[in-house]
Amino acid sequence: MTATGAQPGDSAAVFVVKGSDPALVDRGVHRLLAELTSAEGATDDHEDPTMTNESLAVAIEEHRAPNGEEELMIGPVLDALFTPAFLADRRIVVLRDAEHLSSSQAAELASRLAEPFAPNILVLATVGKALPAALLKAVKAQGREIDTSPGSSKAARAQWLSEQLLTAAVHLDAAARRLLEEHLGEDVSRLYALLDVLTAAYGEGGRVTPAELEPFLGEEGGAPPWDLTDALDSGDGEKAVQVARRLLGPGGRHPFQLLATLHKHYGAMLRLDGSGVTDPGAAASLLGMSPYPARKVLAQGRRLGAERVARAVSLIADADLDLRGMVDWPGDLVIEVLVARLAQLGRTRSAVPAGARRPVRTP
Repeated sequence: MTATGAQPGDSAAVFVVKGSDPALVDRGVHRLLAELTSAEGATDDHEDPTMTNESLAVAIEEHRAPNGEEELMIGPVLDALFTPAFLADRRIVVLRDAEHLSSSQAAELASRLAEPFAPNILVLATVGKALPAALLKAVKAQGREIDTSPGSSKAARAQWLSEQLLTAAVHLDAAARRLLEEHLGEDVSRLYALLDVLTAAYGEGGRVTPAELEPFLGEEGGAPPWDLTDALDSGDGEKAVQVARRLLGPGGRHPFQLLATLHKHYGAMLRLDGSGVTDPGAAASLLGMSPYPARKVLAQGRRLGAERVARAVSLIADADLDLRGMVDWPGDLVIEVLVARLAQLGRTRSAVPAGARRPVRTP
């Protein structure tokens, strides 16, 4: 969880907790509220800056912006923010799902934030989408932004996981950390519940090894699609099939979604083949993608050669027909067979002729 803008102990009056995962955003709000109501939390008391929350009574009032036909009445939120708390020294107003605010509601809230409402505090929680521009500008002027997203790359998720484990109540050794990272995959929001279980089982300060971790891991988490294409590019059939199963199972992807991912990957190689493009920047421009994945596609296309790229596209087309009923196989099996064959193309040096006859398959 990263924060930008004002920090605890300064005059921040508005906090934005954002992220792509609802569970992580909720966790971020929970941690922020614990911070704001702790003895060391931000007080924004200009008359007595030495005052701490230990001597304050804090009231928390929550609102939620509905996603649907029902419209949030912004009035109660503003009334709570600009009214002194009853039987408390300050009120913290939490507005969840703030990304669902209409443009008019966002504009009204933004205009009011220029007025003084101390010592009260506003917390906006948003999932998936950014706040409307007018509100975001007003918030940045006097607020603090907390990003709960672990990042999309494997390296970013590993860094995020390492940061969370530093403050965990239990200590996982290096092998247990590697096992946890591999097992969770994309489903990092499961981390906190798992840490709570481990703390209950082994106590605060307990040391956890892989053997002690395994009984609590549960089902494997999903995996990002580039884990599949990376395994195929390296010719690692076993890993490619394992990743495909994770994408179809815990990842919740439909076989046609995986087929689209594979078609995009090998179709990009086909577009580059014969184009004369040799520079990653030019490849990125032609394919409409960022330079790093374009560089990987360019390199893999060269390694495979025209015949094997064409064969890969042909196999994907055959699998598309199979998923539509050409063979009486479950969709998962069609994908696993396809992935195994594509991995074989990445592993062998000799090209399979593009027009080769399809082998007869039996379930």
